[in-house]
Amino acid sequence: MRGHHAHPPDDAQQLLLTLGRLVDQAVERIKLQRARVELAMALQRHMLPPELPKLPGVHIAARYAPSRDGLAVGGDWYDAFLMLDGSLGLAIGDVQGHDAEAVAFMGQVRTSLRALAEATSDPSEVLSRTNDLLISMGFGLFATCCFLRFDPVSRDLTVSRAGHVPMVWAAASGHSGIALDRGGPPLGIVPGEHYPVTRRRLIEAGVLVLITDGVVEGPDYPMEAGLAEVVKLVRAGFDADPDVLASAVIKVAELTGHRDDAAVLVARYDGPCEG
Repeated sequence: MRGHHAHPPDDAQQLLLTLGRLVDQAVERIKLQRARVELAMALQRHMLPPELPKLPGVHIAARYAPSRDGLAVGGDWYDAFLMLDGSLGLAIGDVQGHDAEAVAFMGQVRTSLRALAEATSDPSEVLSRTNDLLISMGFGLFATCCFLRFDPVSRDLTVSRAGHVPMVWAAASGHSGIALDRGGPPLGIVPGEHYPVTRRRLIEAGVLVLITDGVVEGPDYPMEAGLAEVVKLVRAGFDADPDVLASAVIKVAELTGHRDDAAVLVARYDGPCEG
C-alpha cells in the first residue's frame, strides 16, 4: 500500500492569498494617508482668517486653492488685520513642505506674526522678531513671507519681504508692474536677520495683489511668465471688485499646471478723500 503524500499548496491559491494581504495593506496605507490629508486640510481651513477687515476706502478679498495633488497639502496662507495704531496689516506666505507638519508650522508663523505686530507696526521689525521666534522654537522648517502695513490716514505703505514672490500693483493712472523690492531670506533660517523695508505713499486709486508661487510657477512654467499674466489681469481689473480680481488671478495657477497650493490677497484703494 502506497503512503499518502501531502500535496504542496496550490501555487495559484497561494498567489491569491499573498495578493489579498498586499491589497489589505495598501488599503490601510491609503486610509491612513487620506486621514492625514483630511486632517491637514481641516487644520489649514481653520488657520486661515474667517473674515477680512473692512476699512473706509479699502476693499480686501482673498482666494485659496489647494494642491492638485491630494497628498501634497501645503502651507500657503494669507492674513489681514487691523493693527493697534489703526493701520492695516496684510500678510501672505508659503511654508516649506507638504504635510500636516507644514500646516502646523504655517499656523505658528501666522500666529507669531500677528502677535508681534501688536508690539510694533514696523514690517521689518515684525519679520525680524518672527524669524528669531521661529528659530528659537526649533521647528527646522522655513517660510517665505511678504508683510505690508498701510496707514489710511497718511496713505503710507510699508513693505518688507522674506524670500517671497514680489507684489503686483496697478494704479488709476495706467501704470502697473511688479514690485521688485529688495528682501531678506525666508523666515526660520538665519538668526538676527534684518529685513529691508520699502516705503511708498499712495497718491491715487489702485490695487495691490499679493500671491504665492503656486499661482505663478509650475513644473514647466517659469515664474516670469506667470507674473506677466498676473500683471495683465491686475492692469485690466485694477478698479474691479476685489473678489472678481482675486478669482481671476487664482486661475493663473491653472496655466502653470501647479501642484502646489496657491493663495491670492487683493487690496483695492479708492484713493485719497476729496475735500
